[in-house]
Amino acid sequence: MSRGSDNRVQRMRPLPSRRSTIISVLDVGTSKVTALIARLTPRAMGDVLPGRTHNIEVLGFGCQRSRGMKAGVVVDLEEAETAFRLAVDAAERMSGLTVESLIVSLSAGRLGSETFSAAVDLGGREASDGDIRRVLAAGSTHSVRQGRAVVHSVPIGYALDGSRGIRDPRGMLGNRLGVDMHVVTADAAPVRNLELAVNRAHLEVETMVATPYASGLSTLVEDEAHMGVACVDMGGGTTSMAVFADGHLVHVDAIGIGGHHVTMDLARGLSTRVADAERIKTLHGTVIPTSADDRELITVPPVGDDGDIPSPVPRRAVADMVRPRVEEILETVRDRLNASGFAARVGRRVVLTGGASQVTGMSELARRIFGRQVRLGRPVGIAGLPQEARGAAFAAAVGLLIYPQVAGVEQFELKRARAQAPASGGYLSRVGHWLKESF
Repeated sequence: MSRGSDNRVQRMRPLPSRRSTIISVLDVGTSKVTALIARLTPRAMGDVLPGRTHNIEVLGFGCQRSRGMKAGVVVDLEEAETAFRLAVDAAERMSGLTVESLIVSLSAGRLGSETFSAAVDLGGREASDGDIRRVLAAGSTHSVRQGRAVVHSVPIGYALDGSRGIRDPRGMLGNRLGVDMHVVTADAAPVRNLELAVNRAHLEVETMVATPYASGLSTLVEDEAHMGVACVDMGGGTTSMAVFADGHLVHVDAIGIGGHHVTMDLARGLSTRVADAERIKTLHGTVIPTSADDRELITVPPVGDDGDIPSPVPRRAVADMVRPRVEEILETVRDRLNASGFAARVGRRVVLTGGASQVTGMSELARRIFGRQVRLGRPVGIAGLPQEARGAAFAAAVGLLIYPQVAGVEQFELKRARAQAPASGGYLSRVGHWLKESF
């Protein structure tokens, strides 16, 4: 993955429309790193789902405890490189394939959104594909704030002679064609460091995808994306949000609080090791305590091995430690959503996903805080996933496999082709290469 001087992450090549292709992805989180290798096969003409032009079959899966990461940011290049390498190596062994480049998730860098508008003259004629390319190119030329990198640039609506809300202007008459572009940005330094850590593992970054966008692609159904919904990915070190409306990604935001903060609260409050606190959170954590929790006792292992004995505590005590931090996360997301101006477009629907969303009672507490309908989202529409990778914790990883099917709307230059030795035949060899890529 290369960038120009304007810090634009380049997008990947379009998927071949008539032949299968192999895609490799790397979901980089604060608590775990997941690598997937999958075969994407074009669907039959009558079997194309909205946003899904290909069937996905997972061939390789690798998951490692994350190292050298904090709140999605690389803090130790060597440790991060090791985690990436181990995860990819496990996926390669399972699939029998070798990975050279990957689509990588991005949750660091204070993800944020900006909206730009652009227009071009039509001269009273019909809008063509070329006119759409021109106006999209004009919209993508807007520069963002210094120190920020463009991660996504997505058209969210067209206008003809001031009439807005047009989904596809091709064939329509007008004098001026306009477009509104939603641009997702991140701090440039964390983006570069993440790419550097991947490169140190002798891998190339094909493109980067904002984690909440990927999670939304794998967990939302068509009606939700069109009617308006907020997909909240609750990860280990960050909680991120993507707002979808009219089938488009219209807003992205992220905060540096996640499930790991809940674990640390438990470790401190119960005076136990972080690993034991994580196990207690997973097995006994709840945000909606019941009367039975006062009577049920949990054994808490001591911090050291110097003769201390495990201590019993009521399950209610665990809930009293978990709930305040979860409330803080959900209330912060609610306030950020209200401040964004997109709360009305979300309507009555919120989807929670990510590993930290699995705490017992999470959806009920979220309904009270958001004042909206809330459901837990899990990845759907994919074959070959191991049983342990079918939960909400792997929503972003699965979404990275779906992303190539919708990446064509993004307005970045194509990834530069790798240098190849000159072939004989000139024009004919280039035609042969084009046929191979297209069919």
